[in-house]
Amino acid sequence: GVDLQVCTSRNPTCCTKKMEERYQTAAKQDIQQVLQTSSATLKFLMSRNAAAFQETFEMLIRLAENYTSTLFCTAYRSMADEATVRVQEFFTDVGLFVFGTDVSTEEFVNRFFDTLFPVVYSHVINPGLTDISLEYAECLRMARRDIRPFGNIPKKAIGQMGRSLLSSRTFLQALNLGIEVINTTDHLHFSKDCSRALLRMQYCPHCQGLILSKPCMGYCLNIIRGCLANTAEIDLHWRGYIQSLEELLSAMSGTHDIEHVLLNFHSLVNDALVQAHIHGPELSEQVKKICGPPVRKPTQSPACSFDQNKDNQRLKMFSRDSEETLSSRRKKFISHLRLYRAFYGGLADQLCSNELAAADGLPCWNGEDVVKSYTRRVVGSGIKAQSANPEVKVKGTDPVISRIIDKLKHVIQV
Repeated sequence: GVDLQVCTSRNPTCCTKKMEERYQTAAKQDIQQVLQTSSATLKFLMSRNAAAFQETFEMLIRLAENYTSTLFCTAYRSMADEATVRVQEFFTDVGLFVFGTDVSTEEFVNRFFDTLFPVVYSHVINPGLTDISLEYAECLRMARRDIRPFGNIPKKAIGQMGRSLLSSRTFLQALNLGIEVINTTDHLHFSKDCSRALLRMQYCPHCQGLILSKPCMGYCLNIIRGCLANTAEIDLHWRGYIQSLEELLSAMSGTHDIEHVLLNFHSLVNDALVQAHIHGPELSEQVKKICGPPVRKPTQSPACSFDQNKDNQRLKMFSRDSEETLSSRRKKFISHLRLYRAFYGGLADQLCSNELAAADGLPCWNGEDVVKSYTRRVVGSGIKAQSANPEVKVKGTDPVISRIIDKLKHVIQV
């Protein structure tokens, strides 16, 4: 073929333009394949842990809800039915927040204590055989923050929930971003110049019948470092991302651990109810001043309809395992992830030495011929270094990579 674009040579070759085009497609597919293979274990580590932590958080929320509802069923039976509805609403909000919905922890903790107050008032502070009217309950709900029947417990709950839930939510978001970064770099779009260089490196020797010759190491590095120049720019931010994940995880331990906070929430609620009970008479006086005497409507208080046994087996198993769960699982995960700190900085070198290039000392392909060694200058990684690349021209930054770098910067700040 005289009309070859890339695999030209002084001697006649056994390639036609059609073959060259097919080799071009193959060269691109090969590099995609090699990229995906090299990131497969990292991607598996990230996605398996994202799923496992999400499942653990879901289980913890269910368990904490169960504990809190059980508290009402065993210690405050007359109000259990009304209270468990409030408990369910509260833990629904907890779940929404942890899994990424924009709700404010302060708001939903306050809402829980606001809606709990009318129930506590009519069953603990001012118990009667009949229930208060909806309007009166609404007045109590509105007055809760002024009357402060639960002392400083709501404020304590806001502090604990805010900190532990936010760090867990950020942790999940960070893991999902890590997966997105890998998916992005697994499916890169290569420039025309890079695609031609890959073709020349991998398949042009076939046109001359040199089926077994592999590219020289220096030649391979120039081409792959050129093709992955933008990807190498992720390196600094990826290292920062792993470092800030480490810092986040060490801050998630002890009293700020989501496990500790959620599973002890029921005892905070109990403290709040004890406070209200102790200060009952003076609370009644304050309520009368604000809402007037109770307006009652006759109803029966039903017994506890919360089914304590429903999840108990699974939850018991979970709480036994959870000695091992969160903090040790997080430590294990971060120690594995740490091994991938330099993943993006060393990606081109890894591809050439593991997959693509000839071993040292063997005859190798330099883009034109089989030679003893490659003699042209070998450039470094990253965009700046490519201005001196003899094999590939790199034009500016890739907007897809710039976007993913911005996301990494953002999550590091969060």
